[in-house]
Amino acid sequence: MNSIWLIIVGIVIFFIAYRTYGTYLSNSWGVDNKKETPAHTDEDGIDYVPTKAPVLLGHHFSSIAGAGPIVGPIQASIFGWVPVMLWIMIGGIFFGGVHDYGSLFASIRHDGKSIGEIIGTNMGKRGKRLFSIFAWLTLLLIIAAFTNITANTFVSVPSAATSSLLFILLAIIFGILVYRKNVPLGISTIIGVVLLFICIWLGMVFPLSLSKTTWIFILLAYIFVASVVPVWILLQPRDYLSSFLLYALVIGAIIGIFITRPSLQLEPFVGFNVDKTPLFPMLFVTVACGAISGFHSLVGSGTTSKQLDKEKDAKIIGYGGMLIECVVAIVAIITAGYISKGELSNLLGDGGPVNVFSNGVGSFMASFGIPIGVGTSFAALAVSAFAMTSLDTSTRLGRFVFQEFFEDFKKKDTNSLLTNRYIATGITVILAGALAFKGWDAVWPLFGSANQLLAALSLMAIAVWLANIGKNNKMITIPMVFMFAVTLTALVLLVINNIASGQPILVIFAVLLFILAIILLIEAINKLSKNKKIEA
Repeated sequence: MNSIWLIIVGIVIFFIAYRTYGTYLSNSWGVDNKKETPAHTDEDGIDYVPTKAPVLLGHHFSSIAGAGPIVGPIQASIFGWVPVMLWIMIGGIFFGGVHDYGSLFASIRHDGKSIGEIIGTNMGKRGKRLFSIFAWLTLLLIIAAFTNITANTFVSVPSAATSSLLFILLAIIFGILVYRKNVPLGISTIIGVVLLFICIWLGMVFPLSLSKTTWIFILLAYIFVASVVPVWILLQPRDYLSSFLLYALVIGAIIGIFITRPSLQLEPFVGFNVDKTPLFPMLFVTVACGAISGFHSLVGSGTTSKQLDKEKDAKIIGYGGMLIECVVAIVAIITAGYISKGELSNLLGDGGPVNVFSNGVGSFMASFGIPIGVGTSFAALAVSAFAMTSLDTSTRLGRFVFQEFFEDFKKKDTNSLLTNRYIATGITVILAGALAFKGWDAVWPLFGSANQLLAALSLMAIAVWLANIGKNNKMITIPMVFMFAVTLTALVLLVINNIASGQPILVIFAVLLFILAIILLIEAINKLSKNKKIEA
């Protein structure tokens, strides 16, 4: 099949979904531009900062994307491109988009607080504390995995290391110009994007080679600083500028696809069980960010909601951001189908999904004159830059969740130090750093299961909140039930597999996740049942 049709059909359907289903969600939930957002009511210049929609979309999109929409769809393509494509489209529109938009909107209506706080308000303190512990542990896994992955990338591609360090300096300058010197955003963006690509060029000219251990320590120091400084000076402008990397990457890849018109050489459907891996539930866990991801709810309710200028901006940022990510996932499928020559399993073992994606994009860009080596390097640099945005955002989110957990105890004048942003960040970074030295492959399986369970739990929180305020929540409960079925089944398989392979720590973690999910699910069902009785 000619892959150009995947792009055309995907973009058209996503556009229609945004204009129709996205509008339906806004009307059902009562999105109102007249209501002041937490960015205005609680503005503090550090975390709560009113931000223009284009800038915030760039920050949010960079944070949620990372390498997820690239790695997941390519790995899941072992089942064939048809099931992956169908899940990306159906999942993105009715699951991931609803999940992201709902998480962001619910947080806005709860003073910019996290999903854990929303659970606390609508289900009680025990639910909040259980969820907060789970979310924080998941973020530790994310930080550990991405620290390790980023360090590996910097060692193998030294030019990416130089470019990333220059990005940080550029972001600080951009933040000062826009927020302190009042330079117009348009002019600052043009200058910033030009300098961004100069940073990439300088990285290729002056690659920085250091050991993996050294890079891990440097990255841990960076994420500590990124978590405690005002969001406008580093995190937000870095993510905003980095988003142009992905925009350029996607546009360049799509143009190349239209010129090359590559044929998909993967089988449309391979089978329901491939290499002892069942399509259900593993397809829906593996694709993750390309269709739905629990991490997105932490971003939307953790950093994005504190910067939203107007309520109606939530649609383009929450729902629209997810659909843009789905387009990236489709491009990833096409690279897998084109580069693999029908032998995806062998190719995944030689460099992994990022290597598949980078070579595919490099080949597509070569069709309009960009040397394949430059295109491949650019794609690899862009992916590594996004891994780093997920890394610094996760650290800030870990700090938020940690602080919120101990806010209840602060009222009793105990543990007040634990709500301090420096101490909360320090504890988060130290523990995640200890995990990072174990290698990303040791923590990635735990992250995969925990991430999708987060999505189910976040949908649960939104469903209970909507029921409490008398709003329709059917668009939430149906995806919630499906994601719980997927995740709990996957956890059972994970326990069985790890018992067989002699991995007791993984077994214990999976069992704890399963128990936690069941407890929270029972509490949610009881709460929803009470609401139905009251309505009756």
